[in-house]
Amino acid sequence: MHCPKGQCDASNGEIPIQPLALADLFQKQGVSETVKTKDNWRKWIWWFLGVFAALQLYFVRELLAAFALFALGFAAIAFLVTTVYIAQKSWEAGVARVAASQNSWILAARRGVATVEDLGRRPIRRPGSEPAH
Repeated sequence: MHCPKGQCDASNGEIPIQPLALADLFQKQGVSETVKTKDNWRKWIWWFLGVFAALQLYFVRELLAAFALFALGFAAIAFLVTTVYIAQKSWEAGVARVAASQNSWILAARRGVATVEDLGRRPIRRPGSEPAH
């Protein structure tokens, strides 16, 4: 004897049959995950084939070569600028260290520089003197 959906009970010995959708069956068996994985791989394969086809075109190769040359050029310029910056900072630190030094040679050099600056500020002729004709 067949019971209408959901009206049979286990007391009369019949087991109720519930409809099962095909998607539910696949989900329970893990087929849905397999399909998603296949679709993901398929997407990456198409991307790879598209990139491979694009690389076969001449102008794409030319653009990549130009990009590589510009990248090398900018890297060389950045290296030079960095080198000059580091050299300037090293020189600045060295001069500051020497200026703070109390070594007798450094103190003598400082006195010599001060003397030369003082001589450079003096006028060449005495005030009120006449130039030679």
